[in-house]
Amino acid sequence: MQVTETLNEGLKRAYAITLTAAELDAKVDEKLKEAAPEIEIKGFRKGKVPMALLKKQFGERVMGEAMQETIDGAMNQHFEESGDRPAAQPQVKMANDDWKPGDDVEVEMSYEKLPEIPEVDLSGLELEKLVAKAGETQISEALDNLASSAKNFETKEGAAENGDQVVLDFLGKVDGEAFEGGAAEDFPLELGSGQFIPGFEEQLVGLSAGDEKNVEVSFPEEYGAENLAGKPAVFECKIKEVKGVAEAVLDDEFAKKYGSDSLDALKTQIGERLEGEYAGAARQVVKRSLLDKLDDIVSFDLPPSLVDAEAGQIAHQLWHEENPEVEGHDHPEIEPTDEHKALAGRRVRLGLLLAELGQKAEIDVTEQEMTQAIISQARQYPGQEREFFEFVRQNQQMQQQLRAPIFEDKVIDLILEKATVTEKEVTLDELQEAVDALDKE
Repeated sequence: MQVTETLNEGLKRAYAITLTAAELDAKVDEKLKEAAPEIEIKGFRKGKVPMALLKKQFGERVMGEAMQETIDGAMNQHFEESGDRPAAQPQVKMANDDWKPGDDVEVEMSYEKLPEIPEVDLSGLELEKLVAKAGETQISEALDNLASSAKNFETKEGAAENGDQVVLDFLGKVDGEAFEGGAAEDFPLELGSGQFIPGFEEQLVGLSAGDEKNVEVSFPEEYGAENLAGKPAVFECKIKEVKGVAEAVLDDEFAKKYGSDSLDALKTQIGERLEGEYAGAARQVVKRSLLDKLDDIVSFDLPPSLVDAEAGQIAHQLWHEENPEVEGHDHPEIEPTDEHKALAGRRVRLGLLLAELGQKAEIDVTEQEMTQAIISQARQYPGQEREFFEFVRQNQQMQQQLRAPIFEDKVIDLILEKATVTEKEVTLDELQEAVDALDKE
């Protein structure tokens, strides 16, 4: 077999691979000999079929396998000897389209190799990490928000208003007959919550305790129960109590509803949660600063195909953000701009650099980390968690999408450990300004 370089330009490589007819024939014989002990043909004992007959009957079928295995072997050997790492799957095609048995096989292989990544002195990086503390003002605001979301109702005099809660008995009938699931006693219903079918809650506004009313509504056409969908119904309602929203009392009893022993313990818990959120925001700021510094000090050639693909993806994503009404890909061809290409170059360069640093440090994403990431994503599909979990397990591309950010974060942690990082205490407003600045860049 002969391998001849035909292109060596930047990161682009191309080779002509020639597999002689004799080499291919020998490979076919080798494969037939391997299979011969298990082959049985009428008139011959198992494993005693003559090679000439095996070749006549199975040679053409084995030829394709032999050709593919030999070419794959040549490619693997080339990459081992050259040390090249292709940026994408190499393009391989037959050069002699009119090939027939007895001819040499001529193949053209081309690819873009990944560049050599220069060494980076991570200890020379100097970074500033913002630290914001949760003060009494922030904790009080969070506590007030918690209190306002925890609705409590207490009995009130007078008519029910929108937002009040009524406690009622009701009996629903369709065509004069009660239906399954259409009755309840002492049912608490917040007016305006949309808990019942359209038109029901509005008719209870203005009623007081002791009032009775027949509420006339129609079930929606798309209602889940086919026997009720689209049909008019009458609900015989009796209001037993009207309750207004009661302002929550911030005390130890309130705290116990949220798993804390006391109000002070709840405040501490809220403070820790807030500072966790601030730390997450501060990490995004220091991460951007770190990537900016790496982008400034590291330079190497980039595979054009990776940059073009990334630029196309960026342009496509931004176009859809500007045209949210267009779904799918039924739109004009989107041409990446110079700005898109510049951003793509940065992303590809940093991606290759982080991948190299992670590989050298033998950073890996554990099975436990992957499982946690899948579970976290599955929560976005309530009721379909198991189906989503199985989908990811069987989809390599989806697994890579989940694995990539975990790997990147671990590499960022590695760099931050080796860099010189100084902490700077800032106010929450200053931290927010730094976070907002990320979106403007």
